Amino acid sequence: MDPVRRLASATLSLHKAAQVTAFLRGRAYVTPEDVKTIGADVLRHRILLTYEAEADAKTTEDVVRILFDEIPVP
Repeated sequence: MDPVRRLASATLSLHKAAQVTAFLRGRAYVTPEDVKTIGADVLRHRILLTYEAEADAKTTEDVVRILFDEIPVP
């Protein structure tokens, strides 16, 4: 599967999972916290680590956490 298609699929999956999280919390809208809560579970298997990251004992969960910490909430 090409990278653009993978990205689109990941985005849609993350959006759907965040909607479910919001619903289970009794809301009809998604918050950034909903995305952060479910993000690692949705994105973990879609991230490929470099050899350098593996040598530094980084995990895909670390990468997702760094992404969510570094990207500002709009």
